[in-house]
Amino acid sequence: MDKNTAIGLTLIFLLFFAWQYFTAPSAAELQAKKRMQDSIAQVGQGKNDVLANNEVAPKAEELQPKIPDSVLALRMAGTLGPFAAAGFGDEQAFVLENDKLRVTFTNKGGRVKEVFLKEYAKMTRNKKRKDVKEQLFLLNANENRFDYFLPMANLTSGGVNTGDLTFKAEKVGDALVFRAEAGEGKYFEQRYALNKDGYSLDYSVRLNGLDGILAANTKTIALNWENVLGKIEKATRYERTFSTVYFRPQDGRVVRCSPTANEDAESSEGQSVKWVSNTNQFFNSTLVAASSFANVSASIQSLPEESNYMKRATSKIELPLEQMKDRDFNMLFYVGPNEFERLHTIGYGLEEVIPFGRGILGSINRWVVRPLFSWLSGFIASAGLAIFMLTLLVKVLLFPLSYRMLYSQSKMSVLKPEMEKLKEKFKDDPQRQQMETMSVYREFGVNPLGSCMPMLLQMPVWIALYRFFPAAIEFRQKGFWWAPDLSSYDEFLQLPFTIPFGFGDHISLFTLLWVLTTLIYTWYNSRHMDFSANPALKYMQYIMPVMFMGFFNGYASGLTAYLLFSNVINIGQTLVTKHFIIDEEKIKREMEEFRKKPKSKTGFSARLESALKEQQRVAAQREAAKKKK
Repeated sequence: MDKNTAIGLTLIFLLFFAWQYFTAPSAAELQAKKRMQDSIAQVGQGKNDVLANNEVAPKAEELQPKIPDSVLALRMAGTLGPFAAAGFGDEQAFVLENDKLRVTFTNKGGRVKEVFLKEYAKMTRNKKRKDVKEQLFLLNANENRFDYFLPMANLTSGGVNTGDLTFKAEKVGDALVFRAEAGEGKYFEQRYALNKDGYSLDYSVRLNGLDGILAANTKTIALNWENVLGKIEKATRYERTFSTVYFRPQDGRVVRCSPTANEDAESSEGQSVKWVSNTNQFFNSTLVAASSFANVSASIQSLPEESNYMKRATSKIELPLEQMKDRDFNMLFYVGPNEFERLHTIGYGLEEVIPFGRGILGSINRWVVRPLFSWLSGFIASAGLAIFMLTLLVKVLLFPLSYRMLYSQSKMSVLKPEMEKLKEKFKDDPQRQQMETMSVYREFGVNPLGSCMPMLLQMPVWIALYRFFPAAIEFRQKGFWWAPDLSSYDEFLQLPFTIPFGFGDHISLFTLLWVLTTLIYTWYNSRHMDFSANPALKYMQYIMPVMFMGFFNGYASGLTAYLLFSNVINIGQTLVTKHFIIDEEKIKREMEEFRKKPKSKTGFSARLESALKEQQRVAAQREAAKKKK
């Protein structure tokens, strides 16, 4: 055994004994365990005696001594203070319902226990890897919390958590009122009224006559809202990417916790907040204050992959006490889909919880792409055909840029014979070859970047669309051709194994066709391009689409359908433009005329000439250095 092995084994044994020492039960725990075992043995013996007399064995709770009500009342008084009477009672469920929602409440804490969305479905997969639609519930995790903390100086806990209270429930008109009484007309009240048409509830809280109960100098009442976000979509990996917590300061931009990492966020000191939202990819639960919240701190935490839930969204929302004393603090509680128009109608920038992107990309999606798609959907029933028409419309709008790119490519094609001569003439001097090439570009008025700039100018639109398709609820569970859900990946072929690096256990046909058409389009466009300066680029342009297949294979099929349609239209547009619109003979004549004109010293020509002279100077210095040697 060598030295390293011996040291390693010694450390392992030390760690093992340390683990045993620190995890060993204490003497008190051993005594408690022995008492439990003795009790179990006694119960077992009693059970045998009872069964021998054909009697029913007692339940476990019946074996424990019953605590008198007076003792329980004293315990509650010590824990809940004036709200001790609300510490008793059985849990009951209450329901408010309209055409879109069924909201179930519990009197334990007076909170929402679950929300059933009638017009939407959750997507799961059975053991045979088939998609199955199930009823969709929000806010239904057993771990969820929606509790107010009422600070009280005379309690050891520092106050009362409303989640520990059993509220008295009463139906008042269309509203459901939960009240926890503190005696002598003092109470904490929550009122819910479900709107007749929509996904929102009018919600309010009131502290009536509690001035003498709350701790001195109390300025805010904290609402602790913990919402465990469930898995609703088939493409869970991307659902995680778009699920997080948002809030909107009264005067400021929307703040969010990172959707891709565990992160905390907090409003600035003294900065009031208008709303707080827990969002899934296509649904959200949001509290909107009629006035404003005093402060908000929020966090998002990812849960393990094997869990039935994705993330834990936690918010501490501070409500100003002055606006709750003996009057209602009014809020809107929205629980429903990320429908742009519906959220925009609520106002205060709530539509920004839809992950269309930030900055200019988000603006393009919200105010250009989305209205275009909505307009097309008004007279095209199929979402897939609407995507095709959207692609066609975008291509028409961007055609001037595409034309400039194709025109520049044609000019480069005309110059190709000249470039071939230069390559042959200076094949042993790459530096001189590059200098002469730049000189020819200047002479004929050709911008070698002319075919790149239009493409770069189109990039914001392409990136915006990349964010649009997996965020727009209009594509959710809408099928087209072989894709059953355009907001998720299509599975043309299921694999018996999983390919790593995000590829998955399936083949997306839209993605595969996009790769094939991209390779065809690349080959056609690069036939007349010169890669002698950097031969690696020739192969890289073919490798990149294949590499991106691993990324798009698990992405929204609405996007890959758009990319496929875009390639098909590009190929058609290129063929028509080059063969029927652009006249290469005419381009030749224009370039010859330009060649004869005197060259100005401004713009691209000036920069090109300056670069050419600099290269000539460097080449001359190198040549002089060689001669000295």
